[in-house]
Amino acid sequence: MAKTMATIIDGKALAKKMQGAIAAEIALLQPKYGRFPGLAVLMVGDHPASGAYVRNKETACKKVGIVSFGKHFPANVSQAELEQVIDELNADDRVDGILIQLPLPANLDAIALLNRLDPAKDADGLHPHNLGKLARGEEGLRSCTPAGVMELLSEAKVDLAGKNAVVIGRSILVGKPVALMLLEENATVTIAHSRTKNLAEITRKADILIAAIGRPEMITADMVKPDAVVIDVGINRVTDYEGKSRLVGDVDFAGISEVASQMTPVPGGVGPMTVTMLLQNTVWSYRRKFARP
Repeated sequence: MAKTMATIIDGKALAKKMQGAIAAEIALLQPKYGRFPGLAVLMVGDHPASGAYVRNKETACKKVGIVSFGKHFPANVSQAELEQVIDELNADDRVDGILIQLPLPANLDAIALLNRLDPAKDADGLHPHNLGKLARGEEGLRSCTPAGVMELLSEAKVDLAGKNAVVIGRSILVGKPVALMLLEENATVTIAHSRTKNLAEITRKADILIAAIGRPEMITADMVKPDAVVIDVGINRVTDYEGKSRLVGDVDFAGISEVASQMTPVPGGVGPMTVTMLLQNTVWSYRRKFARP
């Protein structure tokens, strides 16, 4: 009997549904609060992928009713100038969320800039204050991509309690925070990375496999447990022998779709959810500001 193909976990559809709910919430809150929520995205240089992400974020903001305070700086901008801009945005009551678009040019200290953000305006949840709250299981702003992964698993009705979850990748952007979020939902979590030995042996034990390594189609069908749920965080641009480029994930979609029970596509999986969680974080900060005594 032929194997049923994996069910696709549609990030575009979920993002559209959640953004509709965010827009409805803003429409209710704006008359009460007297202004729309505001998000400032800081981009440095002309990194093509970053430019596309920033445009997507600005478009999404406009759709739901979030005011954009975007700032684009040349690649040679100084650390001091960026620090001054962050200080100004921290003090600006119209701004509820601030995002520093990564990666930054090598001449800039990204960690120092992230640490300079007001934790209450840290729209990407990367300030040590917010990462610490995540580690302690306390309420706070959550990293956008990992939070998007968790929303996708919830939408797909994946019961995480007691399941073996393997995260491939240990970055502070995805790997570490998503591992903590999975632990919060009572999964048994293994983190694998570039130094892991016998990777396939580990991944084949995963009920939920999350790939966030940045290597095109590295995870193949023989590395996946039958009927596992596979979440592909990777976005890699590859060029074929004819010179045509396309986006692929960190997993071999065609092969794994014949093994997994559910999986996300690239594009159209995790990517739209990252933007959506950024909007949700901004509105969360907006609500919290007006809820303060």
